[in-house]
Amino acid sequence: MNRTTLSLIGGTAALAAVTGFAALHTPDAAGTNTARTAAELPVERTSLLCPAPSLSDLAETSYTSFTPVTKGAGSDGKGELQPAAGQSTDGKGATKKKADKPVLTPKEPGTPVTGDVSGAESPALLGTAEGGYAPGWTLQETTEVAVGTGRGLQGVNCTAPDTEFWFPGASTAADRTDYVHLTNPDDSAAVVDLDLYGKDGALQTTVGEGITVQPHSSEPVLLSTLTAAKQENLTVHVNVRSGRVAASVQALDDRLGGDWLAAATDPAGSLVLPGIPKDATAVRLVAFTPGDADADLKVRLASPTGPITPAGNETLHVKAGMTSAVDLGDVTRGEAGSLILTPTDQSVPVVAALRVVRGKGDKQETAFIPAAAPVGKRATSVHNSSKGSTLALTAPGGAAKVKVTASAGSGGGTPASKTFTIKAGTTQNVEAPVPSGLKGTYALTVEPLSGGPVYGARTLAATEDGISGFTVQTLADDRGTVAVPEADEDLSVLQK
Repeated sequence: MNRTTLSLIGGTAALAAVTGFAALHTPDAAGTNTARTAAELPVERTSLLCPAPSLSDLAETSYTSFTPVTKGAGSDGKGELQPAAGQSTDGKGATKKKADKPVLTPKEPGTPVTGDVSGAESPALLGTAEGGYAPGWTLQETTEVAVGTGRGLQGVNCTAPDTEFWFPGASTAADRTDYVHLTNPDDSAAVVDLDLYGKDGALQTTVGEGITVQPHSSEPVLLSTLTAAKQENLTVHVNVRSGRVAASVQALDDRLGGDWLAAATDPAGSLVLPGIPKDATAVRLVAFTPGDADADLKVRLASPTGPITPAGNETLHVKAGMTSAVDLGDVTRGEAGSLILTPTDQSVPVVAALRVVRGKGDKQETAFIPAAAPVGKRATSVHNSSKGSTLALTAPGGAAKVKVTASAGSGGGTPASKTFTIKAGTTQNVEAPVPSGLKGTYALTVEPLSGGPVYGARTLAATEDGISGFTVQTLADDRGTVAVPEADEDLSVLQK
């Protein structure tokens, strides 16, 4: 046997050892096609990162952790949520105080757990779940701010690190204070470029390139420090040149409250923006196309009875490399709705988000709805209450059958499930199940059973001093399982 053959055999053995999940089988015959369908197995490790919640001394923040029960998941494992250990600043150079102990320790699958912090010194958090705690692990940060810029209810799903993010809907207007939070979970520094695009194209930025985020740390970057331009509607592109980060935009308004703007789904020719509250008093659509071609989009509202074309806003023209915005007013007119964007002719990738306002006068509050990906196999929403939660589901293509399960409460209660049929082209505010004997908050798990793709969003509402605060989180596949191809031993490759 020659040295090359020995090297190949050694390499094959090493690959099997590293892969871990690959199952080796004796082939029926050399050279036979031995491919197998990939198996769906529970993930064994999940990382989630939470940005620093607020700069307000009056902020009250709750964290909620939940892992749904996943078939085939191990019974062992653990979850940890730790403060960012590296240097963290408040966006103006001042170092934020670190927490001395974990905010919460995730419980076993099927039971949510909550933890609370107060004030402006709460740091960003780095979360890891392993073993049976990992599949579908969901973590949310929810903050109430009584007064001041951004007052109201702010909520954000803690997210996995990645290398690129799009945020249409940001702003550097005089009454807005917007930060992009960058959190690095790794042992080496990350290098990030921030690009801003306004109504006339790319903005000149002073320090937007080569931003270094130290290991295990978080940096909030105030957008108004990157450019002197005052733009009402911006698209922020976060491009990670080296390493990985999690990114979210905190959008705070002097008059209209504020919320977190989560990253929009990847650029695509058709987009769904689900779960506009039925009592929205003002809805603004912000869109951007990163390519060289203009995009012409058909604008439709998926209502409870079917698709509707908003009068006077039938289409939207988005110039290449420029941010476009259109005010849709009270487009839902008292009914649940989701916005559907499709190309009028040629399909051009775009990103989009909605700014939604509820209330009137000095009691207005703001939330954001980015374009979302389909629910996929399963999505989970946490920190629900018996009265303040609304679950909206939409099926823009074909009708879909969906199972919704309410977990036990964080303080007690019995899980419950319901099944719903969402008609094609409609949005429904479904009467989601509530755990019997509920104590505390609970999780809702959405699982499409049949039919076309399903999109969804959950709205949380809370009234404080007559102001109806609210926040909206879209539902994303919780990535509880991963496709693992089944491998076969085939020695014939060593003879070629």
